[in-house]
Amino acid sequence: MAFQTQIREALSDLEAAGLLRSPVRISGPQGPEVEIDGRRVLCFCSNNYLGLANHPALVAATEAGLHREGVGAASSRLITGTMDAHREAEVAYANFVRAPAAALFSSGYAANVGTVQALAGSGDVIFSDALNHASLIDGCRLSRAQVHVYSHRDVDHLESLLREHRPRSRRALIITDSLFSMDGVTAPLRGVAALAQSFDAGLMVDEAHALGVFGPDGRGLCAAQGVEPDVVVGTLGKSFGVAGAFTAASEEIVSLIRNRARSFVYSTAPPPLVARAAITALHLVREAGDARKTLLANAHKLRSELRMLGFEVPDGESQILPVLIGDNDRTMRLSAKLLARGVFVQGIRPPTVAEGTARLRLTPMATHRPEHIERAIDAFASIVRDQ
Repeated sequence: MAFQTQIREALSDLEAAGLLRSPVRISGPQGPEVEIDGRRVLCFCSNNYLGLANHPALVAATEAGLHREGVGAASSRLITGTMDAHREAEVAYANFVRAPAAALFSSGYAANVGTVQALAGSGDVIFSDALNHASLIDGCRLSRAQVHVYSHRDVDHLESLLREHRPRSRRALIITDSLFSMDGVTAPLRGVAALAQSFDAGLMVDEAHALGVFGPDGRGLCAAQGVEPDVVVGTLGKSFGVAGAFTAASEEIVSLIRNRARSFVYSTAPPPLVARAAITALHLVREAGDARKTLLANAHKLRSELRMLGFEVPDGESQILPVLIGDNDRTMRLSAKLLARGVFVQGIRPPTVAEGTARLRLTPMATHRPEHIERAIDAFASIVRDQ
């Protein structure tokens, strides 16, 4: 009973701090509109950037995969073997990001945690951007390597840390998101890559939120900036509309990941039908040039109009718009007011973001029509008028 009491106290502490979370229940498929409590509302908090999550071609590919290879993969691939769907997806995505090989994971979290832990260990050193995703942070912790956090997007600070700590380490790894998921800003990839080369360090880039949106054929910010990292991680549950993730790198690096990444070795492989859908999604993303333009135009329209209404929206050119509020309770009240007006925008609080930087994270989709964008702006405007 004492344990249950302590758990209740922990929940009470979260509630008192305005940090207790309760997921909204969605009925039906994901899309520019979703059903919440029997009501259709606009969804502006999804990572379904290109609107593919319910695409008919992905539904058909999933059905075909279901009949061809069944539902579950049954075990870890090192136990039951690699199914054709997994291998074909790995080859397709490795080719997509111009890498020799790839390893398929069940989620982006699993890919990042496993990859970092596999590539660095005791005696090694990792240099990690201060605002990297939690999965990268957890991978650093699990690796048992020495970790140095450099100031967000600060190439000079990274260089100073490399000069101080690289000479005393066996292996070095620099890790950064390419597009930071809560701020919508991009990493200085060229500068980071130049330092990696100068200091004989590996470079790992998480392209989770950039793949599908930026670069030729949607190949991400590394391709857009002409950067060739040693390791690229991409997730399939965002622009690709499916699930899972991949790590792409040299044959040697991928072989080491398959042997040492605990989230790969000790996890049941993703369902083969998901891998089949991911292959189809890749074809859709390659041909989504017009959708990418629409997505970024939608984001630009929202960013401009919300600023004119007096909301604090930082500069940016991506599809991720943080509307900075600061106070946790006020952030969630605004989220609730928007939902009451038919616009679903999620509030983001610590520990996902730093204390005092709670925000509404606004993410349009390519499938949002002009009238959807106007309805969202009108909802924000009505909140301003009611204040």
